[in-house]
Amino acid sequence: QVQLVESGGGLVQPGESLRLTCTVSGIVVRFYTMNWYRQAPGNEREWVATVTTTDDTNYAESVKGRFTIWRENALKKVYLQMNNLKGEDTAVYYCNAMSPAATAYWGQGTQVTVSS
Repeated sequence: QVQLVESGGGLVQPGESLRLTCTVSGIVVRFYTMNWYRQAPGNEREWVATVTTTDDTNYAESVKGRFTIWRENALKKVYLQMNNLKGEDTAVYYCNAMSPAATAYWGQGTQVTVSS
C-alpha cells in the first residue's frame, strides 16, 4: 500500500515559519518526483513546489524565495520549509508523488493557517 502522510501544519502569525514533513511508504522514493500542493477554501488545488529525482527544484512564483523543498530519500521523507508566512498561504497542504509513468499518489493534507 502506498501512503503519504503530511505533518507539521498549524496556526502561526504572519512572518513566522513552519516546516512540513511528508512521510512516504510503499514506494521507492528516489524514483519519484515529489511535489507540494495546497488548496485554500473555495479555491482549486494549486502547485507549490517540486523536487525532482535529480534534486532540481521549482517553485510557484507566490512562494519563491520564502519556501524551500528538499528530500531525504533514505528516510522516505520530503520537506517544505515555509518562511515569512503570509495570510495568503493559508491552505491545506498536500504531498504528492509522481512516478515516471505519471501515476500520482496523494497524502491526506495538513492544515496551515496564517492569521493574526
